[in-house]
Amino acid sequence: MIDPVERFFNYLTVEKGLAANTLEAYRRDIRKFSGWLKEGGKKITNFTRSDLLSFINHLRNSGNQASTLARNIAALRGLCKFMLMEGITGEDPIENLLTPKGWKRIPRIIGTEEVKILLKKPEGKKLSLRDRAMLEIIYSSGLRASEAINIKLGDINFEAGFITVTGKGSKERVVPVNEKALATVKKYIEESRPELLKKRTSRFLFLAKGGKPMTRQRLWQLIKQYSAQLSTNISPHALRHCFASHLLDGGADLRALQKMLGHTDISTTQIYTKVTPERLRKIHKQHHPRG
Repeated sequence: MIDPVERFFNYLTVEKGLAANTLEAYRRDIRKFSGWLKEGGKKITNFTRSDLLSFINHLRNSGNQASTLARNIAALRGLCKFMLMEGITGEDPIENLLTPKGWKRIPRIIGTEEVKILLKKPEGKKLSLRDRAMLEIIYSSGLRASEAINIKLGDINFEAGFITVTGKGSKERVVPVNEKALATVKKYIEESRPELLKKRTSRFLFLAKGGKPMTRQRLWQLIKQYSAQLSTNISPHALRHCFASHLLDGGADLRALQKMLGHTDISTTQIYTKVTPERLRKIHKQHHPRG
């Protein structure tokens, strides 16, 4: 008989279509909880609510952030619902458990002037032109790191000015790309990409040395490197936060932003309204009688 946890992950993969990165994170979290239960002489199929709360406190006391606690709870909540649905357990120990407050923490962003500095940093030929094209496309279209490195040549429509993105759960969406980003990408394709390929072929837009596809780890390292001299060190996801926050500062509609970011739930997009003080000042000045 297949292990209940493996059955759960088969269910998430086949029926729910969760992204590979999410599945891997959930697998790590459940494996960690299972190991913690084993130390106490229990199995993953018979833990109690008290066990779960003790585990969450253990994670908190170990210095984990609220977002990590929330992800662990999400993984275990999914597992409990699955085991209840399959008749593996008779009750749900995680039912009505609240997610830790603050798990949707305020994203770290930089201002538009610093973004301009960041986008100018990669200079020169080949690798630096590729890096600039990646930075431009992430900021222009608000892409996740995994979405950026998985762009194929055929995904970009230069004439119409948009890109087809494959996001979480293999869901596709169409996102606009600004002219500056398109021009940089086109220059990279014409001048640098052939040198990286070295007569090989690849469907992927962004390549590493030897013509291999760019990895998430390398993308993260590059953005950290280029942002080292800014006011704060940022990540690929922080650049996505900048895209969203700067659009809202400029008066973008929240629903349109939701579509561009690929969020299923509008509440996920609403977090960006918490980090746009400039937009609040504009609204106050525009609408207040003494603004």
